[in-house]
Amino acid sequence: MARLIKGFDTKLIHAGEPEPLIGGAVTMPIFQSSTFEYSGQKSYHDLRYIRLSNTPNHTVLHAKLAALENAEAALVAGSGMAAISATLFTVLAGGGHLLAQDCLYGGTHDLMNVEFPSYGMSVDFIDGDEPATWREALRPNTKAIYVETMSNPLLQVGDLEAVVSFAAENGLLSIIDNTFASPLNFRPAEIGFDLSLHSGTKYLNGHTDIVAGAVIGRAELVRSVTRTLNHLGGVLDPHACFLLNRGIKTLGVRVRHQNESALKIARWLEQDPAVSHVNYPGLESHSNHLRACELFDGFGGVLSFELEGGLAAATRFIERVTIPISAPSLGGVETLITRPATTSHSGMSPEHRASAGISDGLIRLSVGLESSDDLLEDFETALGD
Repeated sequence: MARLIKGFDTKLIHAGEPEPLIGGAVTMPIFQSSTFEYSGQKSYHDLRYIRLSNTPNHTVLHAKLAALENAEAALVAGSGMAAISATLFTVLAGGGHLLAQDCLYGGTHDLMNVEFPSYGMSVDFIDGDEPATWREALRPNTKAIYVETMSNPLLQVGDLEAVVSFAAENGLLSIIDNTFASPLNFRPAEIGFDLSLHSGTKYLNGHTDIVAGAVIGRAELVRSVTRTLNHLGGVLDPHACFLLNRGIKTLGVRVRHQNESALKIARWLEQDPAVSHVNYPGLESHSNHLRACELFDGFGGVLSFELEGGLAAATRFIERVTIPISAPSLGGVETLITRPATTSHSGMSPEHRASAGISDGLIRLSVGLESSDDLLEDFETALGD
């Protein structure tokens, strides 16, 4: 009898898992084989070969990820940037033009600004909160519009429903990086996005021990991206697939705790006189708070803030905290703290960072699974004289 798999937490554990269990193994085994016996496949892309992302470890993840976002299909990749670049090179092939949100992860921003021109592709950046201005950026060769669910690192929430409508009205594909929200808090396919991208390194895996990426969405588009990725070679190895699948199973309990803890910390920071501004969509003071409430089931575990003393105060604070680890990345079980100007957005020029609103003193905090009370006590001490 087939398993009854309906609820989100049940999908995390059981969606995509083999039936019957392989050799009775409760945990999906690692198929550490680069190639598989030929069985009459007619297409190169259907050959069972590790670089083609179709080993048993890959197919389990593909089915699970599609189920989590209520989408048609999914693909895992060797990193978040492998997923992003394979998607954009597929969609913009032949010299396409892209509309992209003006505040993005630094690696994505660099890909668009530095690499696109070499391949005849182009981008115009738009304000995700001003749909009335998007039409003026359209060109005859515009192929897609690209946004982040919550922008990195300012936690802006663009008009996501308007993005989907605008794309449909103008024959564009709608693409969203859903890393910061995770499928627990937001499922882009449910409001009509064509493709959802993830750095699986972050919340999907959740344990800061692999690098991975994912593409989730319409089956025909995922197939096209798969073909591009097959040629670019950004495959996820079987052991990393195993770790990603294992990590996903605890996504619900992890992210619910991080939602709750991050909101508590954001509210505490907002009332501290040493803090000049907090960016977190769960705060009533956030300019996109009502939109976030309508769209999301939770506000995520990342927030950013600035201190009254600017860069000097930020440097001192990061040096004085004892629980958060000063390191790039996010979404793991441990709390991480960083200045985006020196890590995630260091590849951007100072001028681009300034225009995007990313100051040198901006602090980004990825809340882990530690006690929020311990973190707040640590912060209080670090902010003290």
